[in-house]
Amino acid sequence: MLWVKSFHIVFVASWFAGLFYLPRIFVNLAMVEPGSDKERARLLLMARKLLRFSHMLAAVAVVLGLWLWAGYGIGWGPGNGWMHAKLTLVLLVLGYHHACARMLRRFETGEVRHGHVWYRWFNELPVLLLMAIVILVVVKPF
Repeated sequence: MLWVKSFHIVFVASWFAGLFYLPRIFVNLAMVEPGSDKERARLLLMARKLLRFSHMLAAVAVVLGLWLWAGYGIGWGPGNGWMHAKLTLVLLVLGYHHACARMLRRFETGEVRHGHVWYRWFNELPVLLLMAIVILVVVKPF
């Protein structure tokens, strides 16, 4: 179980690294001057590659998390309300990941809907989600 838990932590941390950086690329894309086609193309390439890599990291993190939850029974039974809250937050993280994929598609088609400041604030959400998840897992407040 400790091997599975260790790899789960590594893949979650790696996945979140992608979720921290991808919106930073969106900030830069939103700031690209009109006519800077090479810069825009380079940023879009970076974002596509990072998103693809993040998909793989997320899949492994989720599979390992499900293995810990269902296979080893972590978070089952009374006094494990923290796990329900954590799973809810994990669903929000998956939704955030999906939202990033949709935003990238919009950038690719030129449908930029927000300015760079909005994307800077959007970039802070995974930090808050990760902090809440770690607190739930370590402190187990309920």
